[in-house]
Amino acid sequence: MFRRRARDDREFRQAQREALALRQIHAQEPWPSDTIQTKAPAADNGETVVPDFPPADLRAPSRHDVEGVMMRWMPPLVIDGEVHACPQCGTYRDWIVFNMNDDSVWLRCTAGHQVMEPRLDAAWFNRNCGPVDHWHPTLEDGLRHLGH
Repeated sequence: MFRRRARDDREFRQAQREALALRQIHAQEPWPSDTIQTKAPAADNGETVVPDFPPADLRAPSRHDVEGVMMRWMPPLVIDGEVHACPQCGTYRDWIVFNMNDDSVWLRCTAGHQVMEPRLDAAWFNRNCGPVDHWHPTLEDGLRHLGH
């Protein structure tokens, strides 16, 4: 009975020592977010070069690098308590909603009619859109991806 408790204590202390050693190893390693400044080999004016992390080819474009963001809106679009319909063809569901760089919101119906919607803003778009899952070089590629 007494030996069992001593053995449990010994195993617990061994686990504590291993955890302490592991913490000390990690404390010595630099964080990945820390940028290490290195001097350029051919720099004459004394400037320092900071390496890019992550590399440029792995970075997603920022919102300022693209013309806008689009999402598909399948249910009827209700704005201020009323169902919004296309003013030209009367379609009231299956919209493509665009949020442009100037924070304007445009709607496009399945027939291809586009209209700016002043009652919607970038905050509404950001609340209702999901994460960006694809980047498209042209508008046609984006519309094809969304099924229009």
